Amino acid sequence: MTTTSAPILITGAGQRVGLHCAQRLLEDGYSIIFTYRSDRPGVQTLRDLGAIGVFADFSSEAGILAFIAELHTHTDSLRAIVHNASDWLAETPGSEAEAFNRMVNIHMLAPYLINLHCADLLKQSTPADIIHISDDVTRKGSSKHIAYCASKAGLDSLTLSFAARYAPAIKVNGIAPALLLFNPDDDAAYRAKALAKSALGIEPGSEVIYQSLRYLLDNPYVTGTTLTVNGGRHVK
Repeated sequence: MTTTSAPILITGAGQRVGLHCAQRLLEDGYSIIFTYRSDRPGVQTLRDLGAIGVFADFSSEAGILAFIAELHTHTDSLRAIVHNASDWLAETPGSEAEAFNRMVNIHMLAPYLINLHCADLLKQSTPADIIHISDDVTRKGSSKHIAYCASKAGLDSLTLSFAARYAPAIKVNGIAPALLLFNPDDDAAYRAKALAKSALGIEPGSEVIYQSLRYLLDNPYVTGTTLTVNGGRHVK
């Protein structure tokens, strides 16, 4: 159970992992502010539970700065910022630059600007945390998804830089998951191939990210670290 009234900000919490973590933190007694880009059913679910939902489009600098201004109207403190918002665009011929710029804005520029402009809110809370949700793909790169991988690798670098900048007042860490949840239309062949990539061979679901998140929030002696949550892909 939390002992602070300062809310946790979770970006991109309208579905899947972000939605699950927001719900679990609400169960733990935290106040939650979350962002969403599309009005999915999970947005209303969180609002019904008492969370504050704020529309945000992180694909442009203007959208990021507009969100930061809006956030300051809702709270004068934050317990933590969880950068979960993410996007994936195919790098199709002729649109590579558009895809690259969009993913860099969402995965790097948004966390960068939010961390800089919301440090004042975090410093009103003790303890205070920033947590970047990265991706295990940065461990070895990706020949098929170069732009996505590069932007998530940049997020890993931001973890190190902001950890150095904000210590000791704010802990800054990351979580790098591999496969967590299949999509409903993933066929049996794809599922088998994906599961075979890890040593543990399971579809773990969203709870493992919530468990990792709680570890980083609760441990007072961890900063500048990215937790690998990949089922042992690196030893397979």
